Amino acid sequence: MRIPLFQVDAFTDKRFAGNPAAVCLLSVWLDDQTLQKVAAENNLSATAFLVPGDNHYEIRWFTPICEIRLCGHASLAAAHVVFNLLNPQLLQTRFKTRFSGEMPVSRNGEQILLDFPAVVPKVQSGIPVSLERAVLPPARIAEVLEGNQTYIAVCEAAEQVRDLKPDLELIERLHPFVFAATAPGHDVDFVSRYFAPGYGIPEDPVTGSLHCALAPYWANRLGKNKLRARQLSQRGGELWCEWRGDRVVLAGSAVLIKHAVLTI
Repeated sequence: MRIPLFQVDAFTDKRFAGNPAAVCLLSVWLDDQTLQKVAAENNLSATAFLVPGDNHYEIRWFTPICEIRLCGHASLAAAHVVFNLLNPQLLQTRFKTRFSGEMPVSRNGEQILLDFPAVVPKVQSGIPVSLERAVLPPARIAEVLEGNQTYIAVCEAAEQVRDLKPDLELIERLHPFVFAATAPGHDVDFVSRYFAPGYGIPEDPVTGSLHCALAPYWANRLGKNKLRARQLSQRGGELWCEWRGDRVVLAGSAVLIKHAVLTI
């Protein structure tokens, strides 16, 4: 069996930046064990698998160690492959997921727009002890949010997020919860970082799904629904977010890095 395999840097317009994802185009679904082995072989934070349907694509996402319910950067990578390589005449399509419903995707010039379900995070009454030990002295955390099994530390300044050196072993013990940090930005509305060692991702370079929670939070805090965000990982990446009530639209660019054939 020969499977088209693409590697795309997502949420960036430059090669070797943003978040790299693999995209595998299937004609029919393979068994879960094979999908997991392919994702492990790719050894990227996420591999997206696509199966074409009538006016849509079914999509699933795997990290090197497990399937995940929602993935932003691998969805952007998959949409880039669809719009630029598979069906260049298309301006919009739909991704059908197993856990997160149906997601419209479209393109506007060089940008791709992902229509995701919004997650309004809740303020926590206290900081979990294991999280406090793993991350920061409590004085540097303005508040802790939780949404979609993600603890989000809201810091006072972007520099605090940039300089984080969390204890990944302690964060892994929070599994299935993961950890993120956010703060106001200087030339962007807000910044963030994201750590999910329990899912095989020590630090994710750019995390679209996190912004399904960050966009509503910062929209309420800043009093505007359209926001520009930056993830302060080593590779870095930028997202444009719009909160629309129960939906969040994420926009970003992507760059094709590799086109290969996977032989099974």
